[in-house]
Amino acid sequence: MKTDISEAKRLDEQDPLSKYREEFYTSSDQIYFDGNSLGLLSTRAEAALHNLLASWKQHGIDGWTEGEHPWFYLSEKLGAMTAPLIGAHAEEVIITGSTTTNLHQLTASFFHPEGKRTKILADELNFPSDIYALQSQLQLKGFDPTDHLVKVQSTDGNTLQTSAIMEAMTEEIALIILPGVLYRSGQILDMETITKAAHQKGIKIGFDLCHSIGAIPHQLSDWEVDFAFWCTYKHLNGGPGSVGGLYVNKKHFSKKPGLAGWFSSDKAKQFDMEHSLSPANNAGAYQIGTPHVLSAAPLLGSLEMISEIGIEAIRGKSLQLTAYLMELVDKELFEYGFTIANPRSDSIRGGHVYLEHAEAARICKALKANGVIPDFRKPNGIRLAPVALYNTYTEVWQMVQLLKSIMKDESYKAYENKRGVIA
Repeated sequence: MKTDISEAKRLDEQDPLSKYREEFYTSSDQIYFDGNSLGLLSTRAEAALHNLLASWKQHGIDGWTEGEHPWFYLSEKLGAMTAPLIGAHAEEVIITGSTTTNLHQLTASFFHPEGKRTKILADELNFPSDIYALQSQLQLKGFDPTDHLVKVQSTDGNTLQTSAIMEAMTEEIALIILPGVLYRSGQILDMETITKAAHQKGIKIGFDLCHSIGAIPHQLSDWEVDFAFWCTYKHLNGGPGSVGGLYVNKKHFSKKPGLAGWFSSDKAKQFDMEHSLSPANNAGAYQIGTPHVLSAAPLLGSLEMISEIGIEAIRGKSLQLTAYLMELVDKELFEYGFTIANPRSDSIRGGHVYLEHAEAARICKALKANGVIPDFRKPNGIRLAPVALYNTYTEVWQMVQLLKSIMKDESYKAYENKRGVIA
């Protein structure tokens, strides 16, 4: 592979998705490689938000049932638009809540300790919010999380072995919660194999898709995953604090939600105002409160764009971008002490590259001071996410050259090797 800029330009010229970059608010003096934390704003998302604001302006309270996107059905509409991204039926998906509130809801609904089965299986590499929620749910049921939250151990600090996960599925496990993609290393777990193994042992299983939805294809319904949950502000580009989402396999539609609320109702009966809940016969039963209409609005534009492109095409370019980045790191940065800590294989690599370096925190600060937005992860990780919808191969090349210059000149030493308030 050529390491000069001509190769990057050639790849950009051949990129069928290059036109979509024009729809995002990018900056000519900044390279944004943090789309796996917060995706950029697109003109379609912006227009969708203004559309919903206009419906409020025009219709007032009648906006719940009138206008182009009646608010009363917005969560279901967005769920149907999301379903193809995770290989689900439209009625199995609802856009609601947040990652953690949805995890609380799903754990309350599917964690039923009985007999020996009183423990929840998670992993030691999971995002802290998931662990906090699971600890809370155990405590609410009178269990000590120290004993009843079992964590699959990692052998290298970055990845999980499928065999280790399966070995931890003992007769004491009542529920399993795992990430689809690990937030640090970007490893894709074998969700199909793990789900099959869990069900063979009579264990319900759910996945956190925050780092996989919009980045990789899924087939949740075919895999018979029991449930899943996610945020929408990373690869779905829904905006800061945008509404989360959840999936519940239709075989569980007869189950009442563990945390019921008014919007858990069958919509035909919701305004009967009865004190006995008639839950919706779809994923909508797992809603709790009133939809956050304005926080969900940008997804109308974002999901329209993603549907137009197709998740397979997005995945294809993402793999090419990260492969190109890894090749350049190997050839240009190896001598400066960088280690590629994410899986290299296409089949188990998510949407970002994870570099490790002893000076990672100060290197990230130096990159940011020079117009590159990376993401530091304690203790020594640098996440770089070239996003298929708006990043280019030329940006990848430019970032590597800048990083090489920072290391060669040791300009990173001007910064403290300590994370900021937000890393």
